[in-house]
Amino acid sequence: MTSESWDSTFGHLLRELAPQVLGAVARRQGDFAAAEDAVQEALIAAATHWPVEGIPDNPRGWLYQVALRRLTDFVRGELARRRREDAVATQLLADETCAPPLDEDIGVDRDDTLVLLFMCCHPALTPPSAIALTLRAVGGLTTAEIANAFLVPEATMAQRISRAKQSIKASTVPFSIPTEGERAARLSAVLHVLYLIFSEGYASSIGPDLHRTDLSKEAIRLTRAVHGLLPKDGEVAGLLALMLLTDARRAARTGASGALIPLDEQDRTLWDGRLIVEGIALIWETLSRGSIGSYQLQAAVAAVHDEAARAEDTDWPQIFALYGLLKRMSDNPMVALNHAIAAAMVQGPEAGLELLKVLDTDGRMARHYRLDAVRAHLLEMAGDHEHAIVHYRAAAERTASIPERNYLTTKAARLTTEQRGKDPGS
Repeated sequence: MTSESWDSTFGHLLRELAPQVLGAVARRQGDFAAAEDAVQEALIAAATHWPVEGIPDNPRGWLYQVALRRLTDFVRGELARRRREDAVATQLLADETCAPPLDEDIGVDRDDTLVLLFMCCHPALTPPSAIALTLRAVGGLTTAEIANAFLVPEATMAQRISRAKQSIKASTVPFSIPTEGERAARLSAVLHVLYLIFSEGYASSIGPDLHRTDLSKEAIRLTRAVHGLLPKDGEVAGLLALMLLTDARRAARTGASGALIPLDEQDRTLWDGRLIVEGIALIWETLSRGSIGSYQLQAAVAAVHDEAARAEDTDWPQIFALYGLLKRMSDNPMVALNHAIAAAMVQGPEAGLELLKVLDTDGRMARHYRLDAVRAHLLEMAGDHEHAIVHYRAAAERTASIPERNYLTTKAARLTTEQRGKDPGS
């Protein structure tokens, strides 16, 4: 195995195992902050030992046992310093000497990532804080990536995550497996976390790659698990359908060199028909029940796109109507942005540009690259290439995604070349 392939395999393995181990340790110990610190130390130990000694036969168990030892060492230090015994610490020390076998302890078939997902959406936290914390613990997203998803500065998000950990520790509510009633109360936050993990995996906001398939696949896996728990919940089914219908296009979104290919230029024969069939069946079945939520509407939009054999066959009036419903249901500026695009496709680019003016005063979109990118696209549609170039360049400067930046820069360069060709004085 080459050094590069080893790093890739090793990195993917640790990202996959980290939330599983954290879920098991946190479930056993009940202190999220201490469990997270212990798991981080175990990951560091793995990064030191595994490249030399090789990946153990049971890497998950190895990480779990190392993290448990780190917790035990921490408890012993606290006992020595404070000269008192804590009931939880005493139990933890007793567990180390008579711990059950690994499979019995953390469960071979138990999905501790799913357990951690519901545990992190803690009642002591506001929904935004719970979602941010869960994205770190379960999704493995960086603070910068989470900040980008929330449309806030990175420093603001770092403070939010820190306060979330402190709030859980200070609350009287244990960090433990929620009851069925508590699980229902936390479902909305759980679904939003899964949506954001998938979104970051499907269109990475930072770095050289457009996709992070480890994230998108994990989001789909966990959403399938939630759907298995709650098969009659329309929004769970809607979210799963949305993921499947969107992920079906992944193979067509990039060229051989990794360059971004927009939806209307994709080779639709590369779309995954199996995922499309499954997603469409899911969304139409759940829509037939009558109760409609935002994930179901987004899945319906994705279904309309996926059902079109060619870009020109897309039923834009239906998409425009669906985004109109979404816009009335949600204060999400990204929904408003997509509504403007749909308006441009149905009523002309001027109509879309008019709708974008409202977003110019929305602080969440003040410096987001997508507002500039959409405005540039609509200006290009309207034939105003001079101003389209300005906004393509502005969007390219603001995105941290290299494939997005390259695409936007290329669009600006192509329009500049066309402009010069039309200028007789050039």
